[in-house]
Amino acid sequence: MATGIKVGDEVAITATVRRRVTEDRVSVSIPSYGFPHSIVDRTSKAKKGQPIELVGDVTHIDGEWVTVNLGVPVTVNLDTLRLVTAYKPPTRKAPLVDKPT
Repeated sequence: MATGIKVGDEVAITATVRRRVTEDRVSVSIPSYGFPHSIVDRTSKAKKGQPIELVGDVTHIDGEWVTVNLGVPVTVNLDTLRLVTAYKPPTRKAPLVDKPT
């Protein structure tokens, strides 16, 4: 289970290739996502049944359901995610308020 996932984190979903739609597009099945999804796959020649990793940013969390931006928003169960990179807010180099003179 992926605990500690917050909005802004980069996560990965392991999907399964269903079939090749065109030369550069592949249909994939995402666990706990009830709709077909296709991705552009120009570099590799993925075969049917092969696992493929999709990486995106978390945009919304609602209990056990997490919305991930994979180019389009995809809402999946929290258990299907793997944390890649935790979000770190930008640090400020200069103070926000000027020094008193």
